[in-house]
Amino acid sequence: MFALVDCNNFYVSCERVFNPKLEKRPAVVLSNNDGCVIARSNESKALGILMGEPAFKNKRLYKKYKVAVLSSNFALYGDMSQRVMAALSQHSSALEVYSIDEAFIDLSGIPVEKLLSEITYLKVTVEQWTGIPVSIGVGLTKTLAKVANHIAKRSTGVKVLIDSMDVKKSLKNL
Repeated sequence: MFALVDCNNFYVSCERVFNPKLEKRPAVVLSNNDGCVIARSNESKALGILMGEPAFKNKRLYKKYKVAVLSSNFALYGDMSQRVMAALSQHSSALEVYSIDEAFIDLSGIPVEKLLSEITYLKVTVEQWTGIPVSIGVGLTKTLAKVANHIAKRSTGVKVLIDSMDVKKSLKNL
């Protein structure tokens, strides 16, 4: 059994840790040389700002909705990633860093009836220790953990996807 821990809107979330005025405000982070959108807050997604879109295309939208437009700070994102992974490693010795903002955790030793409370505790702990919101999905395989994480991001932030009927329904809806 695996969990996938994925940081929500990671680059924007990192910026918000050090600039709380960005909370609840539409924000985007731009690529090197401020060319394209590489991260968006949920508020920016709701405005229809697309990932990878050239920044100049949305200048009017940015102004109209007071979108915070930020240059990327990869040193900050790397440091925050290390903090998140350190928090995760405190709670699991079976951590596999998947990307700058994602990690798999082997949950083989945890009884099924304790999974939801364990991952909820882990979510709260990472957020308290780092300020970075995360979503956690659990599945019997890493692929199903990724599917569960996709569902978690659109609901409570945690999802255990191990019941065979729930798996079939989730895959059909995906």
